[in-house]
Amino acid sequence: MRTLLFPARLIGLAALVVAAGCERPPIEATQTGYRGTGMADIQNPRADEGASGYPAALPAASSDGPKAGDVYQNVQVLGDLSVGEFTRLMTAITAWVSPEAGCNYCHNPANLASDEIYTKVVSRRMIQMTQHVNEDWKDHVGANGVNCYTCHRGKNVPEYIWFADEGVQSRMATYAGNRNGQNAPSPAVGYASLPVDSFSDYLVSADNPRARVVGTSPLASGEQGATIQKTEAVYGLMMHLSQSLDVNCTYCHNTSSFQNWETSNAARLTAYHGVEMVRGLNAEYLIPLKDTYPENRLGPYGDAPKTYCLTCHQGQAKPMGGAPAVEAYPALAGE
Repeated sequence: MRTLLFPARLIGLAALVVAAGCERPPIEATQTGYRGTGMADIQNPRADEGASGYPAALPAASSDGPKAGDVYQNVQVLGDLSVGEFTRLMTAITAWVSPEAGCNYCHNPANLASDEIYTKVVSRRMIQMTQHVNEDWKDHVGANGVNCYTCHRGKNVPEYIWFADEGVQSRMATYAGNRNGQNAPSPAVGYASLPVDSFSDYLVSADNPRARVVGTSPLASGEQGATIQKTEAVYGLMMHLSQSLDVNCTYCHNTSSFQNWETSNAARLTAYHGVEMVRGLNAEYLIPLKDTYPENRLGPYGDAPKTYCLTCHQGQAKPMGGAPAVEAYPALAGE
């Protein structure tokens, strides 16, 4: 039997032909600013593949008839909906959050009015949070709004949440090996050796400092407090924003002057409102739920799960590709 030996160049050519046939859509770049400033909107068509769809809206229900709050016990939110509308929305939320466990993920089937299962208490607060976002943060979410699926994507717990990192602890540590807040390379900051817990510095309270580095004093605190550590922390946060939306820096900024608002893109103002929104959601809705969660749902340092840009965006400039999230469910739009 003869053994056929193919030249390496033929094997390489065959591999190239196969790869060419499997080539994925190219990256698209659109100039958004003056030539020479590097301002371009970078679009990755692959980011939209399978990421924008969510369960089709259920058929509309009649608003006539008795209200849910008058028929069912312990309906603290959405009680002004008709029984039909209320049931429709509960069915949708089940598909968005617990398609496998069903209603029992939050409810005791023997007593639906009971609050004994912690997930029901959390879900009630999350519905209120969703209404708050859609009503009070239109500067960020626009007319599309958000619903439970925006974050959960069919999972009981959103895939992208965050807890305090050990970097918070190491800043105060006195033992040998104190990293003084520096992290090992982490995906949270693009695998750069930057402070990984910028989120605790900037995203947990309205009292947090704004993520700005505009000091003019070299290497010193400067009038804006632009220390090297703060600069690194801000850069880590910006890396998170860039990765969460799958965009580059010039999606928001003009490279000729990153801090100049007048020459920045409109997306920068939208992002600003987003950061402000996230701070408020963590401070007013998520962190206060700490005592509601069982211990296994808390972080390694005992803090409650929190949200950030990746929670909703998940690699898209507009969550779910910009699909309308509240149009079919106006009860989630707030007042």
